[in-house]
Amino acid sequence: MDITNPLLYAAPAFVGFILLEYTTNHFWGDNELYKTKDFKASLFIGVGTLVLSSLIKVTLIAFLFSFVYEFFNPMVDGVRMNIMGYKSFGFEWYLWIICQFLDDLTFYWYHRLSHTIRLFWAAHLPHHSSEHYNYGTGVRIGWFVIAYKPFFYLWLLAIGFPYEMLFICMGIETIYQFQLHTKYVPKLGFVERVLVTHTQHQVHHSRYIPHLDKNHGGILSIFDQLFGTYYSFEKADPIEFGVLHPPTTHNPFVILTHEFKNIWQDVKQAKSIRDKWMYIFGPPGWSADHTTKTAKELQKDFYTSAPI
Repeated sequence: MDITNPLLYAAPAFVGFILLEYTTNHFWGDNELYKTKDFKASLFIGVGTLVLSSLIKVTLIAFLFSFVYEFFNPMVDGVRMNIMGYKSFGFEWYLWIICQFLDDLTFYWYHRLSHTIRLFWAAHLPHHSSEHYNYGTGVRIGWFVIAYKPFFYLWLLAIGFPYEMLFICMGIETIYQFQLHTKYVPKLGFVERVLVTHTQHQVHHSRYIPHLDKNHGGILSIFDQLFGTYYSFEKADPIEFGVLHPPTTHNPFVILTHEFKNIWQDVKQAKSIRDKWMYIFGPPGWSADHTTKTAKELQKDFYTSAPI
């Protein structure tokens, strides 16, 4: 079966959406949606991500996925059997739906942990570093995410889903996520209870304290509702895009690496093994001397001080 990365086919559509949004905003918007230096940084990072992911997926990740699948699903008398004793899954239509659903569940936890484990956040942060919410930001994916994201999905191969199917489902997830990055789509009513929508994802990119670490879902919003991270966008909520401590440059290499440098500096000055561990694997904002705070701590302070 063809396992070509669906993103290769989607790339021209991504360019088309970016041009359409840019043109629409330039002639009929406030002309503030795109800023040249920020947009150039997003495009540089996005092109690099496309090239790196394409190269790595057809080499290391394809090897890893196929190895795990074949290890847990060996051929027995001409039939591929899972080591737990049942026949491995095929390509029936309903299995595609199940695989996409489980892929979405996996994406939720990968995405949530990318916000709550600082080392992962360092890789994911470039996607949130822009103070502008547009389709350019949609392709601003950190290059180092590829180093850990695939490992979240290995369990799907281990239980019997073909790696070809998983590759395509992951591509569909990414394509859906890209199209969320626009402010031109309003709230969608009852759809919000099922699908991740554009306004929900605006909340996810907002640095307004109550919005931090909310709406991690990829396609379905039900996982945020189930696991307590759902936040419905309200017009009264102030939305300011970006991160609490943004990089002070549009240099894409600084954007991609500055949080790793911050981690290294914190680890060097840490006085105990526990503190070193927390600076790497604890939540972003954690500090031994409490000079900085995590999202949960900031939200606790916010709601405690909020007027009744």
